[in-house]
Amino acid sequence: MSGDVHVRFCEGVGVRLPRATHLVIGCELEVDAQKLMGVLPKRFARFGLRIHPTKTTLVVFRKPKASQASAHGNGTFVFLGFTHYWARTRRGFWAIKRRTARKRLRRTQKALWQWCRHHRHAPLPYQYQMLCAKLRGHYQYYGIRGNFPLLENVRRYAEKAWRYWLSRRSSKSAIDWEKFQKLLVIYVLPTPKIVHTI
Repeated sequence: MSGDVHVRFCEGVGVRLPRATHLVIGCELEVDAQKLMGVLPKRFARFGLRIHPTKTTLVVFRKPKASQASAHGNGTFVFLGFTHYWARTRRGFWAIKRRTARKRLRRTQKALWQWCRHHRHAPLPYQYQMLCAKLRGHYQYYGIRGNFPLLENVRRYAEKAWRYWLSRRSSKSAIDWEKFQKLLVIYVLPTPKIVHTI
């Protein structure tokens, strides 16, 4: 991903391929990227494949100049659930960073909310076990360097959803934050961790 222009596409619409169904191609020159976009559909058609019309994009993703104060105008793109963007490292160099895409974050939060709602009458140990599994699965995929704040966001949201729906088990089962904090001492939800350092 060292070039300026990135082409993103999904291949194999209607055909299940074991690998390489999502791909980012980097081109140094925009002219080369335009040529590539013209040739790829024909090349894919030769093998009975076609490029996905809505997921194929041509994005200018240029490294900002060293003297540039912000990365505004240098493009971002979403790929495999991550937003890729330019940001400065601690040493002041420009680097490609990744964070959970907004749509994926909202989808995860909605799924946690719905799960807690539908299982609010289940035994506490079962709810705890399943929430831990869901959070660990999320950390396993999205636990990349630079994405820690959004992992913490998901954990806090899981706590919020869990408390909200436990409080609605019955008219007398309201749980305030103090009582819920005591519950979390026994049922400690897994803390976020960075799994991948790419």
